[in-house]
Amino acid sequence: MPLFRTPPASLCILRLSAIGDVCNTIAAVQCIQRQWPDTQITWITSKLESHLLQGLPGIDVVIFDKKKGIKGYTELWKTLKNHHFDALLHMQYALRASIATLGIKAKYKLGFDKERSQDFQTWFTNVKVPSPKAPHVLDGLLAFAKTLGVQDLTPTWSIPYSADDLDWATNILSTGKNLIVVPAASKAYKNWHAQGYSAVISHAKQQGWNIILAGSPAQIEIDLANEIEKNCPFVNNMVGKSSIKQLLALLDKADLVIAPDTGPTHMANAMSTPVIGLYAHHNPLRTGPYNYRHYVVSAYEQAIQKEHQLPIQQLPWRTRVKDPEAMNLIHSDDVISMFEQVCSDIKC
Repeated sequence: MPLFRTPPASLCILRLSAIGDVCNTIAAVQCIQRQWPDTQITWITSKLESHLLQGLPGIDVVIFDKKKGIKGYTELWKTLKNHHFDALLHMQYALRASIATLGIKAKYKLGFDKERSQDFQTWFTNVKVPSPKAPHVLDGLLAFAKTLGVQDLTPTWSIPYSADDLDWATNILSTGKNLIVVPAASKAYKNWHAQGYSAVISHAKQQGWNIILAGSPAQIEIDLANEIEKNCPFVNNMVGKSSIKQLLALLDKADLVIAPDTGPTHMANAMSTPVIGLYAHHNPLRTGPYNYRHYVVSAYEQAIQKEHQLPIQQLPWRTRVKDPEAMNLIHSDDVISMFEQVCSDIKC
């Protein structure tokens, strides 16, 4: 039975990080807004992720700074002391997020059920959201909207960026076909190697593509991009040179994206830009780019069976491959083959 048969006056969303998960959460929140456009929504998130949420219509963004420790919590609670929400959607099971709920007043506090919750999240909620049969993270987030009473759970995204962001991206892109390669995630074990990227990029160049490297200013991303650039000096290396909204505009206007399991993968998906995801550590059926899971090049099945000697069906749905070399199981020929498949599909 849905919690609300009439539109709630106010909702609070608690999803602090990371960029990819926040991107998926946007789709769930915008499902709620489609049905109840007048409901006031407050979203508590972290500083970096707040830049992605900037400009989202109908959403008041509140920043929680976990680096401040207890002071961060007291500042958050002070900001919200005069708010009493109809429901709090506790959409992040990390303990630091659960502690934040203690100072948030809401009639209903929704959290994941025992199948999806971790870190004692169920202790901090009074409504357990039933886990859907579909394993994807986004399906779990959409279940919150369903529990509230939202009927249309079709995930769509509308994430604005400014005219200046568009101008910046337009100046980077060529008039031909543009491939954005985001070579690195913030966690090294998720990253493919420079040799593999270089082979795929060289193939794309031979097919007449303009190739741009993109990513954050994290040193691990800069180092990998520089190594690729040494092998492929014709690339436009923009890693560490864009804001989140500039990167969003770039991904939006590109023809194709290649990236590992990282935030920009989900940003590209949100902008309806085809993306080839490279996965080995997490099940892409759970964490892959939602609308482009069929374009994922995955070594997860091979790596997980090697590590556990069991088929995927007999393992817990969120089992992660621990082998730090698992991404090396991805072969450049497989990525090139997928590149050609996507090119055929989008008729580029």
